[in-house]
Amino acid sequence: MNTADRWRPSGTIQALRTRATLLAAARSFFSARNVLEVETPILCANGITDTWVESFHIAKANLWLRTSPEYHMKRLLASGSGDIYQIGKAFRAGESGSRHQPEFTLVEWYRTGFTLDEMLKETCQFIIELSSYGAKPLAGFDTLYYSEIFQRFTGLNPLSASTQELRDCARKLPSWDDSLLHHLGAEKSGWLDLIASHAVYPALPSGRLQVIRDYPAEQALLARLNPDDPATAERFEVFLNGVELANGFRELLNADEQLDRFKADNVQREKCSLPLVQPDGHLIAALREGLPDCSGVAVGLDRVLMTTDAHARIDDTVSFTVDLNSGY
Repeated sequence: MNTADRWRPSGTIQALRTRATLLAAARSFFSARNVLEVETPILCANGITDTWVESFHIAKANLWLRTSPEYHMKRLLASGSGDIYQIGKAFRAGESGSRHQPEFTLVEWYRTGFTLDEMLKETCQFIIELSSYGAKPLAGFDTLYYSEIFQRFTGLNPLSASTQELRDCARKLPSWDDSLLHHLGAEKSGWLDLIASHAVYPALPSGRLQVIRDYPAEQALLARLNPDDPATAERFEVFLNGVELANGFRELLNADEQLDRFKADNVQREKCSLPLVQPDGHLIAALREGLPDCSGVAVGLDRVLMTTDAHARIDDTVSFTVDLNSGY
């Protein structure tokens, strides 16, 4: 876009009409299932400890823009809210490109008593229903296991491969840069993410939803470990044409285990010369009070619209893009 035209919207008016239809369809989807719509703060007292996600810090107020509404929504669940969903903005620094914007729209929901299978099926039903309003409606989905799909495209078993083996595999990627040795260090999770993002997800079959489930325990994040196979976590992601649309968990209920994971994140942040982040004490207190057995998922609405309505860039799905150098 020419400098003189930067005032114009990035998305077409037709795309914005489709987006409005998707928002209405999303609310109808949850209303039909008696899931309560909620709103939680965008400004938060804590950032997140995740080594690979950077939060925006508002220095003047010493607050953070949320990367997801997850922590507050879990506090509602622990207070007895029952099934809840939210449609709202989330923010992540350092994310910009054809599939990323630093400000984006998430649809996040939690279902009490749902197994991982039930959650992934409902997530795919949601995306398929929304896709019916776009140029490329979807029908059905395929379920894949992380270990199997990773080994198919890399030749490595992600559960048993050493960090050195993963490094050697990563060196063969076109995106390899020697700075990764310092940035990722000895943390297995980071190497798995790098290889999967560049060698596994782009190779997935196109034209149909692909669900990858049972991620390695190192990538559990806020998911519980699989009781039948503690080397894996009850976590899934949904992809379309190699683009991640959703990330879901059977939620971890143990406060001590979650706090240990936050502390481990900070150990890794220190090794990577990143600032330490104070874990969210309110979330830990909510877990100690008692989070109900539940599963949750976050779906990127912008990406759903991009992939199911034939848009080349995520910029085409929003009214205005965010330029971190010059603003909207």
